[in-house]
Amino acid sequence: MSLKRKLNRYKHHLGNTEKRDGKDAGSSSQTLSAPPLSFDKEWAALGVRPYVFEECCCLIREVVYPLTHVHGNYSFAELHDTVSKWNESGVSHVLSSKGYNPSQLFFFDTETTGLGGGAGNTIFLLGHARVYEDRVVVKQHLLPKPGNEAALYHSFLSEVDIQSLVTYNGKAFDWPQVKTRHTLIRDRVPELPDFGHFDLLHGARRLWKHKLDRVSLSTVEKEELGVIRTEDTPGYLAPMIYFQFLKEERPEIIEGVLHHNELDVLSLITLYIHISKKILSPDQTAEANEKYAMAKWLIANQETELATEQLKELELKSFEQSERASFDLSMQYKKQGMLEKAAGLWLKLQNGADGKTAFRAGIELAKYFEHQVRDIPAALEITRKFHGQYGTGELVLTEREADALDFRQRRLLRKYGRNIPRASAVSDDVRRQTCKERFEL
Repeated sequence: MSLKRKLNRYKHHLGNTEKRDGKDAGSSSQTLSAPPLSFDKEWAALGVRPYVFEECCCLIREVVYPLTHVHGNYSFAELHDTVSKWNESGVSHVLSSKGYNPSQLFFFDTETTGLGGGAGNTIFLLGHARVYEDRVVVKQHLLPKPGNEAALYHSFLSEVDIQSLVTYNGKAFDWPQVKTRHTLIRDRVPELPDFGHFDLLHGARRLWKHKLDRVSLSTVEKEELGVIRTEDTPGYLAPMIYFQFLKEERPEIIEGVLHHNELDVLSLITLYIHISKKILSPDQTAEANEKYAMAKWLIANQETELATEQLKELELKSFEQSERASFDLSMQYKKQGMLEKAAGLWLKLQNGADGKTAFRAGIELAKYFEHQVRDIPAALEITRKFHGQYGTGELVLTEREADALDFRQRRLLRKYGRNIPRASAVSDDVRRQTCKERFEL
């Protein structure tokens, strides 16, 4: 071995704390020639080439698709339209790609030797896809054997000139795993960049947890995206297959895992298009439960105007979610200071079929009568009604809700006795009629 190679091999042990940038580190990788690959023809047929860095080697596979390629219900070209619509839209959302161009979205997934965390879990495959003006490029970085992670992460980090990761459960699993493994070799490779992160798992849970037993990517592909995988290697088999590959090194052993990871990152493109369309075009969401879930998501993102429109549509129709949608709509009215509109909905909902929604609406109406209208008898009447339902077991409340209801009743009784003589109280029938007239119901 030449002296230069020996120095390159051991220089990270010499206490040199100088940070190497991507350019300098990359130049050192060019000083070494790639070692001959076993099964070189088979690897070449898979589009795989070696990458060498500091006496370490990884394998890189690249696959190119045309923009016209259809994956599930969408072509990849639709990502350009989607990003353009985000840039034209005033919608504020955690999945907004406003200010981005399509190639700055980095659709990313990993394959690991286990599902646990910590340094004992090794990432053996880093896969990502990027959508350019004329093509889609899928690139995969494969660890051919332990001890070569410096080459794996150096090759990967040369690709991350991006603005945002797009993953599926990447915030909780994939990216923390990358950070852990990177920590072990951080003095030899470039630093991890800072960027945004779109984790599509959270969106899938919000929109479809009411109808999907599991919101795994494979389930979402089948039920929502129109992606049908044939002869696919299940993800849970990937660790066992990789260990077998380490023993035999034959490309055909790992080929199925590479194909599985490739489909994963392509499905992230399709899923981002699909969810974005639903956010930006409410008419794309026809099913009531999904529309309600989207409205709640928009509320969480402070998009009250869009959320209100969706809730109004649900409230006007005989959907299963109409009562809950009406209550959420009333709370939007309350936030916007439209208290009489909100109170009109509360008055109707307090006698609804959904007991929990009726209780919540009744409490809001009692607050309104007590603090805004100053009608203590009306507030007390509503509170007594729900207190009685709870006492007979007709209404199920949490301990906290029950305590709050009891406290409200006792406070209203004190106010009633102090300020309004019982003899002068308005009759129940008259009060109900007054309420109807006030809210024009």
